[in-house]
Amino acid sequence: MSGPMATLPRINKILCCLCGISIAPNPSGTCATCLASTTDVSRGISTEAQLHRCRGCGKWHAGNGRWSKLDLESRELMSLCLANVSGLGGRAGAEAPRLVDAGWVWTEPHSMRLKVKLTVQRLVGGGSSGSTILQQSFLVEFVIRNQQCVDCQAEFRTGAWKSLVQVRQRVDHKRTFLYLEQLILKHNAHRGCLNIEAKRDGMDFYFPDKGKAATFISFLEGFAPIKIKASKKLIGMDDKSNVSNYKYTHLVEVCPLCREDLMYLPEKVARKMGNIGRCVLVKSISNIIHFVDPLTGQTGNMDSEQFWRHPLRPVVTAARSRLARSVVLGREAVVSAAPAPADAAATTARRRHAAAKRRSRLAEVTLAKETDLGKNDETVVAVSHVGYLLAAGDVCVGYDLRELHLADDDVEEARSAGKLPDVIVVRKLYGAAAGGDDGKKKLRHFKLKRLNVDITEQEAGATSRRKKPAAADAEDVDEEDFLREVEANKELRAGMNLYGAKTGPAADATAATAPAVDEMDEDEEDDQKVRLDELLSDLLLADTKEAAVDGGFAMDDNGGQANFEGGKAVLDGLGFVGREDARNIPGKEVAMPVEGNSFGEKFTKGDYKFL
Repeated sequence: MSGPMATLPRINKILCCLCGISIAPNPSGTCATCLASTTDVSRGISTEAQLHRCRGCGKWHAGNGRWSKLDLESRELMSLCLANVSGLGGRAGAEAPRLVDAGWVWTEPHSMRLKVKLTVQRLVGGGSSGSTILQQSFLVEFVIRNQQCVDCQAEFRTGAWKSLVQVRQRVDHKRTFLYLEQLILKHNAHRGCLNIEAKRDGMDFYFPDKGKAATFISFLEGFAPIKIKASKKLIGMDDKSNVSNYKYTHLVEVCPLCREDLMYLPEKVARKMGNIGRCVLVKSISNIIHFVDPLTGQTGNMDSEQFWRHPLRPVVTAARSRLARSVVLGREAVVSAAPAPADAAATTARRRHAAAKRRSRLAEVTLAKETDLGKNDETVVAVSHVGYLLAAGDVCVGYDLRELHLADDDVEEARSAGKLPDVIVVRKLYGAAAGGDDGKKKLRHFKLKRLNVDITEQEAGATSRRKKPAAADAEDVDEEDFLREVEANKELRAGMNLYGAKTGPAADATAATAPAVDEMDEDEEDDQKVRLDELLSDLLLADTKEAAVDGGFAMDDNGGQANFEGGKAVLDGLGFVGREDARNIPGKEVAMPVEGNSFGEKFTKGDYKFL
């Protein structure tokens, strides 16, 4: 029938078999509310799973022998968790579950558990036009199991290394390697290293492949002038495939110079450095050796190639037994005469500024040896390049050339001819070291971290053959001398990380011995002492690492970017259920019909891909 009197087609309705309300016919004969209350949308989806993580390095097992470094609460770790939930992927069809949302749930830090809240949708009702789309949320718990990764297993196997780097320095002290340890820790240059062993004159670094060893050697090239010798040993060979297995060894010899060593340069070498004085001190060492004339403040450089072409040996090594302690009785600034007009016209502005800076740092100090105080009135006057740091009452160390035995003939002739000064001041002492109190020499408001170095049986046997107390005392003396250098050298501290020590007598003793800034003129301010703004907080690093290993969500493992619960999840756009709400969240919620009866967008679309 057509026209205005036409009637709409009649729709037959049925009663719900459970509640009896009138509904449109569907295969289940049940309304949406009753269907949701009697249907489990999460059927076939596991609510428990296991994840494997390496306790040593913190990597997660991603399957097929792959281990990945994943941050807690990150989207990468979420992808790994979803990939281990059976029943989510791999099935096709109208009634297959569809993941629409996933978020983290807070867990106890030491529980070794991870919880994820999943929201899935499923078509219920036989797949016809009358079917209903239901949505349900539930929790999936992941149990963390400890398992060693491939790299950590290699560390415990004998002969697992492929490349060995032997670092050697032919000197009688360990101060160079103490500084090398700090550089390695600051730049994390030992990553990938299987083991580190201490030797009598150096250290051995074992690597699993040749590439990581080459990267470490390139790092050492910026540390000091080095000379490298490489060799390889055939372990095995496959004649059919023409594949050979080698073990590589690299001998890295470090130049035998160290900071504050006394040098007497050859006349030709001194002339090439801008006519610098022949009696110089080693100021600093990197890939270039820096010298300073203690009498004029003039500096000179020598690169690695020049040094190994004509190697130099120090006249006196900066050992504590060679350095004499002196007390400063007075100081006068050295005022140099102005340059001649012809020279001033030829000198650039930069050189004039550098010369003025050197003159402002030079000072003539009056010194008396500590051992002579109260016995005689003998004093000595010396010009020093660190004179601007000294004041009356300070304690410094230096070389007393009147008493030292010099093995070089040229140096002996220069001393006999009066061409060498009587005393060369090396550095100023700070804190308890200046007071000479050996019982409090380690009371400092900063501390340094050390590498995890193994002592081999051969080295332990060599130490036992020597006098154990003497060997232990020598190591303590080297460490104490290195810490004194760190206290008195700002440039040296720039290449390492200093951490604040525990508050207490150490900080009070150091603060009490440090001169107040207000008592010193601006030009005379001591810019070499350790300041509090140079120290790092060791507590934050320890807490972050502990949270990463124990499996908690208290802090992000990536340097503390998100230092609150759920911070990393928020940065990655994931949901997070906090501490209080996590205790009241049900394991499985009641299924509900989806409004509009249409599927939502898949959660794994876009950036959230299964590993």
